[in-house]
Amino acid sequence: MKSPLSSSSPASSSSSSLRKTRLSPYLFALLSFIVFVSILYGEDLVCIFGQQVQVRPSSTQPGPRTGELTRLPISSSSVRKDKLRSANTRPVDWYYNMRRSHNGVLGSLDHQRKSSTSSEPVPFAIGRGEEGCDVFSGRWVRDESTRPSYEESECPYIQPQLTCQEHGRPDKDYQHWRWQPHSCSLPRFNATLMLETLRGKRMMYVGDSLNRGQYVSMICLLHSLIPEGSKSMETFDSLTVFTAKDYNATIEFYWAPFLLESNSDNAVIHRVTDRLIRKGSINKHGKHWKGVDILVFNTYLWWMSGVNMKILKGSFEDEFKDVVVRSTDDAYRMAMKSLVRWVEKNMDPEKTRVFFTSMSPTHGNSEEWGGEPGGNCYNQTTPIEDPKYWGSDSRKSIMQVISEVFSKSKVPITFLNITQLSNYRKDAHTMIYKKQWSRLTPEQIANPVSYADCVHWCLPGLQDTWNELLFAKLFYP
Repeated sequence: MKSPLSSSSPASSSSSSLRKTRLSPYLFALLSFIVFVSILYGEDLVCIFGQQVQVRPSSTQPGPRTGELTRLPISSSSVRKDKLRSANTRPVDWYYNMRRSHNGVLGSLDHQRKSSTSSEPVPFAIGRGEEGCDVFSGRWVRDESTRPSYEESECPYIQPQLTCQEHGRPDKDYQHWRWQPHSCSLPRFNATLMLETLRGKRMMYVGDSLNRGQYVSMICLLHSLIPEGSKSMETFDSLTVFTAKDYNATIEFYWAPFLLESNSDNAVIHRVTDRLIRKGSINKHGKHWKGVDILVFNTYLWWMSGVNMKILKGSFEDEFKDVVVRSTDDAYRMAMKSLVRWVEKNMDPEKTRVFFTSMSPTHGNSEEWGGEPGGNCYNQTTPIEDPKYWGSDSRKSIMQVISEVFSKSKVPITFLNITQLSNYRKDAHTMIYKKQWSRLTPEQIANPVSYADCVHWCLPGLQDTWNELLFAKLFYP
């Protein structure tokens, strides 16, 4: 007799066939679902598993001079996948995201804040700087072939306070120096790239007359590529606007020597000896900076009127003003914190860039570089060669304040550290070769050192290098 467990009676066979028939609809539904998912998400699955299989070393290398990058091959399926993921993503965004998927993190961003996990693209970047390169550390080399970048007479936008040749400077030596970083080379300034990048956008310099000089330098570097009838410059109180009409682009300058509201805010009449700054007032000026794509700030010289600053707690309209005295370093820290808060609230780190230019040095005491007593920048025709030279007017405590405050910013602020390289350039100031604000006295004429301007810089000249450094950090961060 057979065991019941091994029974193969007709009834048992019939029951098994019935169970198989009942399972068929479920099996069919499962197979249909797998086919449907494969059709709908096939490209994503291919991309995911393809990246796991196709792991190979990157061959991307920066160019020898410009730091340009060779493009990595990108599959069409990856491109289509990114288009599905976000219809608003710009081509440079997915290009950088794909590069990171192959190469890892692109590199450090701005004001020395490094992140090993950041995957965000840097707005306007087209490559990366050479590894380990500090473009702000270097030396000045004589260059007769590529300097100056333009002629003073060819740029009608230079203010008469900066046109040294027009006002009788006998030499042009100051125009023929090129900044050479120690361990790499600066990318050559490309005016066409800069203008195309600014197409449909706004760039603005905000600060004092030194930032205005850098602003004019940028216009001089670009304007020759723009047809005569397609460019204009207009001034509206504190705001000056250069328009490149064919590019629908503007490069602007906004006068705000303290960034905060002050009694020196008049763009024309601002020679105030008893300076007063209003606490928490950055929006007074900041409302004019909104919507700008590239912002370049500076503020330093106007703070150097002494060891203390007067701070207004209320309003300039108050009949009785609540004024407190704070050390210059503390007052400057207050302004920098206000700037960081404004940037965090108003600037989109995925679409815009923010720069801050460090203090511009003066050369008022020739003994500091081994010159004759009682002298200054007047009649200086060569740079300082001592690599350790640092003028006493450039307060390192202010540099420390900037570093501490900016390091806590949630939005990257790129620090353009032009102080050391500019400290060497005692020869590049306007000296006496400029339009004077008032008629000179016979005593002044007899002693040019007494009225030499050792604060501002001739154009073309040093400030063109500042913009070359800005260019490098904008496109090759």
